Amino acid sequence: MEMYILLGFVLLLSIFLGLELISKVPSTLHTPLMSGANAISGIALVGALMLSSAGQMQDILAFGAILFASINVFGGYLVTNRMLSMFKKK
Repeated sequence: MEMYILLGFVLLLSIFLGLELISKVPSTLHTPLMSGANAISGIALVGALMLSSAGQMQDILAFGAILFASINVFGGYLVTNRMLSMFKKK
């Protein structure tokens, strides 16, 4: 039980820190940062796929991790592609 309280605290702290950092980034840097975040989410996706081969509780956690990491990777790719297409000549 004590471990879950610690993990919850780390989650809340990371959410707060993420919001603070993203709000301070100028808009010209969002595309490169999104590309880096997509790479990190790709690593998390590979880790979640490895976790899915474990027991029943790990399957539930792995499914959530695969779902959220996939949304981040594919959504980030689409947004990055759309932003880069704005700079192409017509």
